[in-house]
Amino acid sequence: MIVLSQNVVIPDGELEITAIRAQGAGGQNVNKTSTAIHLRFNVHASSLPGFYKSRLLAASHHLITPDGVVIIKAQEYRSQEMNREAALKRLENLIRELTAPEKTRRATRPTLSSKKRRLESKTRKATIKSLRGKMRRVPD
Repeated sequence: MIVLSQNVVIPDGELEITAIRAQGAGGQNVNKTSTAIHLRFNVHASSLPGFYKSRLLAASHHLITPDGVVIIKAQEYRSQEMNREAALKRLENLIRELTAPEKTRRATRPTLSSKKRRLESKTRKATIKSLRGKMRRVPD
């Protein structure tokens, strides 16, 4: 069970956890045991509140498929239980990250020196551009 807040809990029945064989180096142990964990969480079929579902489905994250299924593969540890805990923690962190409230932007005023620099660069550019015109012939 994943506890996100006092009111929001994901029961274990909504998580599909399967043990698979890990990839990569590891000697004979990696060929015999299924220590990696493959976690699947269907956002549409979950008991999450509508706010959480909409935020998760709207996010374009590499762990969320277009069908709304979160797929996490954990294989960094040698034991199956530690990989299971790591996968659950990654799912919890993903949901917290995507549902965190965004900070509102507070408008700031430009400093006096930045205004001066901007105006000086504009006059410099204008001078350079005015010199690019055709040369006029001065009458004798």
